[in-house]
Amino acid sequence: MEKEDIKPDGFRKRFLNKKALLIMVLVIVVVGAGGGIYIVKASDNPAFCTTCHIMQPYYDSYHGSDLLANKHAEADLVCHDCHESSISIQAEEGWAFITGNYTIPLEKLEVSRDFCLECHDDFDTAVKAATNFEESNPHDSHNGEMECNVCHSMHQPSEVLCSQCHIFDWIDELGDGWEKI
Repeated sequence: MEKEDIKPDGFRKRFLNKKALLIMVLVIVVVGAGGGIYIVKASDNPAFCTTCHIMQPYYDSYHGSDLLANKHAEADLVCHDCHESSISIQAEEGWAFITGNYTIPLEKLEVSRDFCLECHDDFDTAVKAATNFEESNPHDSHNGEMECNVCHSMHQPSEVLCSQCHIFDWIDELGDGWEKI
């Protein structure tokens, strides 16, 4: 009886056939998509931001302080209501953290007046009326229409621009979330 030449199937033939390759690609796509969805959902929780230690002061200002970030938290807003939450931005921020390619403090997010007015759309009625102090109204400034972030800051004390030139009694009555110059 002749001995047949039996060659064991090679790795390539056994594991890289079209069916197995398709299954591996599908598993990678499903796991990758699931992981991406998990990260996006998990990052909706402000505590997720503290995963990167450099974010702790920002979380602290959000979670419990006299700053505007905390006022927004009390209104049930989360970080992603103001900070972009796309996967590409989160990946970019994560990569910057891993590589150490960032500065402390982090660059301040500059938002436009129009961005603020998307939520504070009652500016002319409620905001101006609430700040119509006897001496002056900082939201009806002789400097004209200004960007909100000239005075208002989220994660550090806000500044009263008026106090650079004026002394108004209402400035002293502002809370600890305001720097009085």
